[in-house]
Amino acid sequence: MTVETQAEAPWSVPVRLDEALRGPQVRRLAPDAEARARIAKALNLVGLPAFEGEVRIRPWSDGAELDGRWNARAVYSCGLTLEPFEDALEGSFRLRVVLPDSPHAAPAEAQDELEIDPDADDPPDVLEAGTIDFGAYLVEHLSLELDPFPRKPGAVFEPPPAEAPESPFAVLKALRKD
Repeated sequence: MTVETQAEAPWSVPVRLDEALRGPQVRRLAPDAEARARIAKALNLVGLPAFEGEVRIRPWSDGAELDGRWNARAVYSCGLTLEPFEDALEGSFRLRVVLPDSPHAAPAEAQDELEIDPDADDPPDVLEAGTIDFGAYLVEHLSLELDPFPRKPGAVFEPPPAEAPESPFAVLKALRKD
């Protein structure tokens, strides 16, 4: 996750890691209309009439594990007709977070060779200020589900008819009398 300050995030719901580690918890979250407008603007949407999520948090090693589910109604601008249209979206995520001094935090120094295992779990996110921002995680995962080329249902691209190239002899042909 990209680290943002709360002033830059369109919606922020910060929770201190030590508060989250008190035991398993479930948080239900829904931004108000003003926050949804900021989220829609940040994600280049026409609007975001509905957005809600649920995040389950539980202790994991020396950090926490988050399981999130969300659903939203996003208003796109059609890439063909520029008309607005609404689409229902939903998603889920699972991630882990740790403090910078955790042995599970990814090393900061670059390695010459990088081995990637596509089946392995993602490394935990490192919390710089010891705060988990539930709102930022929900917005991030919403942004990953957005269609980069939205098309209104039924909109069809029809290319303009191809114009035949004009022959250099077309002018002479018009002067010819048969």
